[in-house]
Amino acid sequence: MAAGMANAGDGSASAYGGQLTSSVLITCLVAASGGLIFGYDIGISGGVSQMKPFLETFFPKVLRRMAEPKRNQYCIFDSHALTSFTSSLYLAGLVSSLAAGRVTRSLGRRGTMLAGGALFLAGGAMTGGAVNLAMLIAGRMLLGFGVGFTNQATPLYLAEMAPARWRGSLTVAFQFFLSLGILIANLVNYGTARHTWGWRLSLGLAGAPAIVILVGAFFLTDTPSSFVMRGKADLARAALLRVRGPDADVDAELKDIARAVETARSSEEGAFRRLFAGRQYRPHLTFAFVMPLCHQLSGMMVLTFFSPLVFRIAGFGSNAALMGAVILAAVKFGSLILSTLVIDRYGRKVLVMAGAVIMVVCQVAISWIMGAQGGKSGETPLPRAYGLALLVLTCVQGAGFGMSWAPLIWVIPGEIFPLEIRSAGQSVSVSATLGLTFVQTQTFLALLCRLKYATFAYYASWVVAMAAFVMVFLPETKGVPLESMGSIWERHWYWKRFVGDGHRVQASSPSA
Repeated sequence: MAAGMANAGDGSASAYGGQLTSSVLITCLVAASGGLIFGYDIGISGGVSQMKPFLETFFPKVLRRMAEPKRNQYCIFDSHALTSFTSSLYLAGLVSSLAAGRVTRSLGRRGTMLAGGALFLAGGAMTGGAVNLAMLIAGRMLLGFGVGFTNQATPLYLAEMAPARWRGSLTVAFQFFLSLGILIANLVNYGTARHTWGWRLSLGLAGAPAIVILVGAFFLTDTPSSFVMRGKADLARAALLRVRGPDADVDAELKDIARAVETARSSEEGAFRRLFAGRQYRPHLTFAFVMPLCHQLSGMMVLTFFSPLVFRIAGFGSNAALMGAVILAAVKFGSLILSTLVIDRYGRKVLVMAGAVIMVVCQVAISWIMGAQGGKSGETPLPRAYGLALLVLTCVQGAGFGMSWAPLIWVIPGEIFPLEIRSAGQSVSVSATLGLTFVQTQTFLALLCRLKYATFAYYASWVVAMAAFVMVFLPETKGVPLESMGSIWERHWYWKRFVGDGHRVQASSPSA
């Protein structure tokens, strides 16, 4: 078995007993509110990018292109400077997430969330008061540093605090608040778009979710694993008693955590090197990259970022485009309720397949409507019926994504890593997510300009490929305690050759 993956009894969800206490529920919900930070930014940038006063202040060339009588609708917003406004945050988030693994081990999960909230608050103030492009980008990068820290610490906090039986549902709460942040941002954009100073209010209100996580995290306790890693066993036991309830076998769980921490500490140095070079960590490294790839190459994330711009390209007016983005965000938010109800009942892989089928059907249909009814360059306004159909299909696609692939990007990486590489593994996963988000946001508008309506078919092909890979190579993690997660890789038809007995046999053979 891979180092650090201690077996907890029979490895079942009931290995330690305990109930879903009000304490653990409140604790996880408060921690998950860190998703508001990421969600608000995702929702705010696309709407602000099509506001006339904002474009006049920072991107006048885009505004002049919009006024041209003959234009390619798909290329109106194709501006590297404009996409840098969105993507610079994710470049900064990539850098901070690489350092966040060490910060998380030193300050704990709670301390890292507090640092992320403070950085995001400062970034919101700077972008809201920006007077030139340099100040705007600098503020966006501060926001990115905050996102990198909170996205690293919050999923780990939720995975370590939640009982195994409800870990999926409670970890989904991060995505729940992320989607709530997207919805709030789109509502703010819709309400402020009519005012010349509206873009400043939209950007400045990023400080509101930062205050929520700052105040909330201040009253949280850190996770038992984090306490044990920092030599505070008494606080770890107190935290377990608080969140597990009186019927739980707290001492048994604490013993397994201490054993895993001791193993992790004996090999603490070089966690990143072992993750990339250690054969027994090959499945963990693979899915540290595969899950972010699924998230980004579904096309739904860039559509969430730029949905107001896409609706404008499809012929919607400015206010109608913003309202379309609000409806899409509301549908995605509602779909997460369904995800919370089924993720720990039917498992992760069922959601992957269901979401993939819904997204592929909708993306192919959207591609056909925009190509057949909108013309080669989008020069023909969509008939009202087809415009409505486009909005409905986009919302159905968003619902399919919201109930499946959207929460799994945070659930699966947060639960598969053994303790000795957990911070490093989560750091790699978050870095991959933010790095791919940077690439996607920087290139999407250029891709849309070149592929036009076929852009959506392009993403559909990726959904098919990624869903097939996950179905074949990802073992089901539903209800498995974190300390027993190694057993699922040992039983997998492919990964068993890298971990557990299969790994030891190969390592000791003469040919090896």
